[in-house]
Amino acid sequence: MHGLTIQWSLTDTPEGTADLLREYVQQESLARFTGMAGLHTKYWQVVDNGFFAGLYVWESAQARAAFLEQFRAQPSRVSQIVGHDPDVVREWDLVAVAEGGAGHVR
Repeated sequence: MHGLTIQWSLTDTPEGTADLLREYVQQESLARFTGMAGLHTKYWQVVDNGFFAGLYVWESAQARAAFLEQFRAQPSRVSQIVGHDPDVVREWDLVAVAEGGAGHVR
């Protein structure tokens, strides 16, 4: 499986930016990625005054590359909210996944 991390620093953003990002995820982003072809799973992370990130697991390198091409071609809504482009765009390989006794997060 093929992972991708896209991360923005929130260090110099106005107070309330993390709350705006939480609202964006719930109102827009979650629906966009639910059921997306080629995507196994996506997680959103936020640390107030720290960072906001999307972690993606793709079924193929081609699916990841196609998403990245589209991502780079148009302004990101997160970049608009945060006020700058991502600080980190990192591709990686997922070695394994262990599901704990509590099951998968929904």
